[in-house]
Amino acid sequence: MGLGVGIFLAAVGAVLAFAVNTSVSGVNIHTVGWILLIVGIVGIILSMIFWSSWAGPGYWGNRRRTTYVDEGPGGPAPY
Repeated sequence: MGLGVGIFLAAVGAVLAFAVNTSVSGVNIHTVGWILLIVGIVGIILSMIFWSSWAGPGYWGNRRRTTYVDEGPGGPAPY
């Protein structure tokens, strides 16, 4: 589940839990809303926790640096 799906589930759950005043036989709309809201919030939190690991291991901390050395005109010095 990505960040967008988590936000969508949390928004739909909040609407069902707080804004809907209709009753349906056999299904409690408010309970479904709370479940979707909790699942969406957990998805958002997990997406934020694993955000840095999506870039690959060592991407943020220990990146290798490449150095370009210009030998100047005429190429390398003779030995």
